[in-house]
Amino acid sequence: MCCESISSKNIDDITGAGLQNDNKKIAFRVDASLLIGTGHLMRCLTLADALKQFGINSCFVSRHMPIHLRDLLVSKGHEFKLLSAMHNDSAISHLAHAKWLGVPQKCDAQDTIDALFGQSWDWLIVDHYGLDIHWESALRRAVGQIMVIDDIADRQHDCDVLVDQNLYEEMNSRYSDKVPKDCRLLLGPRYALLREKFRQLREQIKPNRGVVKNILVFFGGVDADNYTGRVIEALSAMDVSALHVNVVIGAQQPYREQIEVACKRYGFICHVQIDRMAELMVEADLSIGAGGGATWERCCLGLPALVLSTADNQKKQLTDAAKRGLVYAPDVDGDIENFVTRHVIALIENPSLRNFLSANGMQAVDARGALRIINALGNSSIEMRVATIDDSRDLFNWRNDPAIRAFSRNTESIAWHDHQHWLNAVLTDPSRILLVGLVQDMPVGVVRYDLEEKSAEISIYLVPDKFSSGLGTELLLAAEMWLRKKLPMVRSIHAHVLGGNERSMRLFDSAGYASELTRFTKRLKQDE
Repeated sequence: MCCESISSKNIDDITGAGLQNDNKKIAFRVDASLLIGTGHLMRCLTLADALKQFGINSCFVSRHMPIHLRDLLVSKGHEFKLLSAMHNDSAISHLAHAKWLGVPQKCDAQDTIDALFGQSWDWLIVDHYGLDIHWESALRRAVGQIMVIDDIADRQHDCDVLVDQNLYEEMNSRYSDKVPKDCRLLLGPRYALLREKFRQLREQIKPNRGVVKNILVFFGGVDADNYTGRVIEALSAMDVSALHVNVVIGAQQPYREQIEVACKRYGFICHVQIDRMAELMVEADLSIGAGGGATWERCCLGLPALVLSTADNQKKQLTDAAKRGLVYAPDVDGDIENFVTRHVIALIENPSLRNFLSANGMQAVDARGALRIINALGNSSIEMRVATIDDSRDLFNWRNDPAIRAFSRNTESIAWHDHQHWLNAVLTDPSRILLVGLVQDMPVGVVRYDLEEKSAEISIYLVPDKFSSGLGTELLLAAEMWLRKKLPMVRSIHAHVLGGNERSMRLFDSAGYASELTRFTKRLKQDE
């Protein structure tokens, strides 16, 4: 049994598996330009901002980056290193997006190594369609581990973790032959990198209902093909005088002046390079926009959307998301203006469809993707330690709290003598692991693993006080990280959730547990 690796003689060796994040450093290799857009940078910036909250410093290494975006990175406290935009060697890679890099991978790899030289880097995070296994392998000697952010699955990678936040029907097989066998895959919109503001606002809203009074138009920070302008013209031809229309564009929008003039003419509000997108989404009742990362922002806040594919790599994403009822993405037929007019009217006149899209989106995206990725990188604000006999009184009080007993298999109050007997049995049983989660030395939750062969059954509860409220997902992931580190032979975790405990069901669903409805119970009445 796998539990044989833990015995009374080595239990002290696994006590206190909390992580010290101070002085950790993570490098990002990402670019942004009119050709590339800003999507890659913004999701990396979201992750870097979240890492900073854990005391982890980030450095961005870029070859193409507008000044205003460089200033944004620095203003948020991140280091920035700019690579030379020109290089003597003109040979270009075979990759489909090689022109995005602008130089051969070999040269970019050496330039990146030179930029990172002299410091110790725990992780390198790569978000660039123009880089593949050759570049990543070359960087191995300069960094600890490598994480790749990808969503097109068109090339080989040499990485320890790969993140693809998009939704595809064949998600589990997309990278089966493109990453090392031991690479950890973080797949699906559960890992969508959304700013903290989205998580905060999501907790204050419910799925969209009612009439449409506010429409939001956003096609990304660049929108080189000016879908924004065409949608403005389509809306202007409709009777939308009673509606409030917000149009959002980036500072790099090549048609910025035309869009600003058109918005003024039709009474729409134009926002340029704003940092309150989440607030505008909450205010809106309907959105018109592109696929990509904004898809998951809208889903998170329950904003129903008419979505148009503006790039080849968005088509499959939107088709599969539409099949799940997350977006409204019909195929574009005819000119954009007529297409938008028809389908906006259809959505305005169908509140049930909008509510359906809104509820499905909120269920699929909970804005905790950054937290899950940070945990996968080996970081957590929660420190897990093995429980000891000194925890007895606290464990007794927590377990007997009415809120905890209500969803326990045994809902009765536990006597002190029985509790002492149980705790001694658990602490001396090599097949059972009892952990206490702490934030700044304050207990926030308890996790127990019952081990059998290569699997573990988990039991979990939060300490019943306000301080631990909302930490369920992080506690669950911190305990999983502890288990991966200390007992790598465990290959699966399962949980038993009592019927009616919807909070626990949502908790395990948010942490990536698959629901298996294989347990049935029938209570028999005695014949009278």
